[in-house]
Amino acid sequence: MMKGLGTNGWVAHTGMLAGLAVILFVVEAQVPRPLPWMKLGLGNVAVVLALFVNGGRSALAVSAIKIAVGGLLTGSFGGPAFVIGGGAGFASVAAMIAVRSSTKQLFSPIGISVTGALVHQSSQLALAYLYLEATGLIALLPLFLLSGLISGVLTGFLVFWVIAKLAVVLR
Repeated sequence: MMKGLGTNGWVAHTGMLAGLAVILFVVEAQVPRPLPWMKLGLGNVAVVLALFVNGGRSALAVSAIKIAVGGLLTGSFGGPAFVIGGGAGFASVAAMIAVRSSTKQLFSPIGISVTGALVHQSSQLALAYLYLEATGLIALLPLFLLSGLISGVLTGFLVFWVIAKLAVVLR
C-alpha cells in the first residue's frame, strides 16, 4: 500500500484504476476469442495493481466497478454470462485478497494473478455447472485451468512491470 495516501488519494487511485479496468474490459470484449470463455483478462491488471498499491478494499471496489460497468457497456448485464463471469470475478478477487493478506510478501503479482485466474476459471466452471446442470462441463476443467494459468502469468507479468515502472517514477 502506498504510504501517506490519504482518503482522497485512495479514492482517486481506486477511481483511476477502476476506469482503467473498465476500458481494458470493454476493449478486450471486442477481440475475437478462440473459445467462448477464453480471454486474457486485461481488466484484471487493474484489479491486481489495486491490490498491491491500495489494498484489498480497493481491489474489491475496482473489480465490482469493472464487472458492473463493463456488463452495462458490453450489453451482458444481468444475463447468464454476466452472472457466471461476475460470480467468478468476485470469487477471484476474494481469493487474491485472502492470499495477499495471509502471506504478506510471499507472492509476487504473478503468483497473486495466477491464483486469481485459477480461482476465476474453476469458479466460472462451477457456476456454469450449477446454472446449466450439465455434468459434461467438468471435462473442460483441465482446459479451463490451463487457460487460467496462461492468462494469470501474462497479466501478472504486466502488473509486475507496471509496479516496477511506478517504483522508478515515484523515487
